[in-house]
Amino acid sequence: MTTTPRTGPDPSVRPSSLSVTSEAPATDNRSRPLLATVLAAQFMALLDVFIVNVAAPTIGADLHASGGDLQLVIAGYAITYSVLLITGARLGDRFGPGRVHLAGLALFTAASLACGLAQGATELIVFRLVQGAGAALMIPQVLSLIQRTFTGEARARALGAYSAVIAVGAAAGQIVGGVLVAADLFGTGWRPVFLVNVPVGAVLLVVGRRVLPRGAEAAGEGPGKRAGGASAGAGVRPRGLDLPGLVLLGAAVSLLTVPLVLGQEEDWPLWSWLSLAASAVLFAVFGGYESRLARRGGAPLITPRVLRHPGMGRAVFQILAVMAVNGGFLFALTLHVQGGLGYSALRAGLTFVPTAVVFGLVGLTWRRWPARCQRWLAPAGFALAALSVTGVALAFRGGGDGGALVHLSFAGVGGGLALGFSPTLTGALAAVRPEDAADASGLLATVAQLGQLIGVAAFGTLFLGRLESLGGPGAYTSARALSVCMFALAGTAAAGAVAGLVPRRR
Repeated sequence: MTTTPRTGPDPSVRPSSLSVTSEAPATDNRSRPLLATVLAAQFMALLDVFIVNVAAPTIGADLHASGGDLQLVIAGYAITYSVLLITGARLGDRFGPGRVHLAGLALFTAASLACGLAQGATELIVFRLVQGAGAALMIPQVLSLIQRTFTGEARARALGAYSAVIAVGAAAGQIVGGVLVAADLFGTGWRPVFLVNVPVGAVLLVVGRRVLPRGAEAAGEGPGKRAGGASAGAGVRPRGLDLPGLVLLGAAVSLLTVPLVLGQEEDWPLWSWLSLAASAVLFAVFGGYESRLARRGGAPLITPRVLRHPGMGRAVFQILAVMAVNGGFLFALTLHVQGGLGYSALRAGLTFVPTAVVFGLVGLTWRRWPARCQRWLAPAGFALAALSVTGVALAFRGGGDGGALVHLSFAGVGGGLALGFSPTLTGALAAVRPEDAADASGLLATVAQLGQLIGVAAFGTLFLGRLESLGGPGAYTSARALSVCMFALAGTAAAGAVAGLVPRRR
């Protein structure tokens, strides 16, 4: 039986029916090496969002850095990363995702080397900003390459692997950071948390040049064919960069992320609230400008049809929620186990092993579960996450180490967040048009990053504010502050579960 590959979205496709599709799976012998290469680069970039957290005290002591300096060392990466993600997606659309991915990887690797060799706090801050810019060029191309390279069941499996990597990287960053700092390789202290990227990045650059598409065909102009007979974007012309849209969105995201990252440490001064208000205004201006540009037949930064895609609005909310819970959970627990319970960097990092392992396993295997269950996986995952973070609060009450209930609850959080994230992302991207891959990847990558930042800012503020009101650090007071934070996280996860039960608009 011969089938014709779809070139546009099919609203009938649901996460539960992704294995039954008219598209043949990709069989190009470059597909698997390509996926492994871009996911390895993505994992490395995601590690650097969190890997510095546990190294911060050592960095501060070695470089005589102030508290504000350490804030910018940690936050600078996240700020430039989140601000430039959409720009990176559009550059990939214009010049080819493979080519831009390699450029971002080269910039990221060079900046990692510079970070590892930095002799002062100012140097380290500047190189962290550059490192974030390199990640912003790399990350959006991962989804674009998956959308352009894989079809049907192969695409769904690739998206499952992507989902597993994107959030496992957060927990793994804490683990790897703790291991590297504790190892103190050759007396280098904190520097290996950056230098470890250099050999990995060099290998990925060599492999990437062999397996990643580059040039006009990669941008969707060439005559090449996808395996299975689908055109590799034939007839899809790269669009302009929409510079006014880039400036408006970059300014809006900057005004949102800077106070989210720095506001807590600065005790939420007036400028942080004015910045948040200004960001809301600029987001509205950006939305109006993009709508007018689309009506005039221009090339808006985010194609309106991507936002109108069935289920995309709900997916954006759920991804924002799951990443906020993930970011808030990791941040609050790190503060509690290191500050309240006095864990070393290594022990604090290893605490998150159950969360990372279970998230990865569930993210990679959920599609093999019975088809009749697929529709309910995301809401069930959010519900499991809500119950599990509540279990964490109960396990740590009284100021103890929590015992077996903590490890069980951590595993439940990993499984719940995986089910909330992976099916949601796969369902949102399953039928996105190849020409919209860059827009969708940039949008969802930005939403995921903003979710992490919002989670850290909101739940971190809640934890630290409650801790201060209870009289400061200590195992018992920290446990009480953690309980309040965990119950708030449970409420957020419950909201994600409710959203998952709302029927999707066709």
